[in-house]
Amino acid sequence: MVRRVVGAGRRAPDLARLTERERQVLGLMSEGRSNGAIAQALHLSAASVEKYVTGIFTKLDLPPSPDDHRRVLAVLRYLAP
Repeated sequence: MVRRVVGAGRRAPDLARLTERERQVLGLMSEGRSNGAIAQALHLSAASVEKYVTGIFTKLDLPPSPDDHRRVLAVLRYLAP
């Protein structure tokens, strides 16, 4: 599973689709920060952070799933070499 998510060639195309603000949010997600902590760090509302997170999931092709934790999968893609 992890190899599939962080496989070679996945990072650049996927992350290139994100806006600068979405990359900032994803970077803070990779530090383990909650939406509330991200909102505080970036001086945003919690609702704005949620919209950015939803956009990240959409652009990284991470649909809702009862079997997968999308936040973790998004961070794995961010951290991939």
